[in-house]
Amino acid sequence: MANQLHVEVVAVEEKVWSGEAEMLVARTTEGEIGVLPGHSPLLGLLKEPSQVRVKLAGGEQLTYDVAGGFLSIDANGVTVLAESATPATPESH
Repeated sequence: MANQLHVEVVAVEEKVWSGEAEMLVARTTEGEIGVLPGHSPLLGLLKEPSQVRVKLAGGEQLTYDVAGGFLSIDANGVTVLAESATPATPESH
């Protein structure tokens, strides 16, 4: 089994999602970043507005619309701290 990345998506008022993932993709003010297990420590400012994509084992993906905040990567995983984070709605039905 491949290494997993511990991910927490947190808004000002609540923890939105927490769990194990294969990868996280976010857009910072410096550009888009993909985070895999073992990534170097990093602190990035999230581009506003943007989306955060959490890729789970088995191919499932969770997408959140985020406003403000930052991305913190350390030895324990990655934390997205946003002013608001809500599940993205599909663009087509």
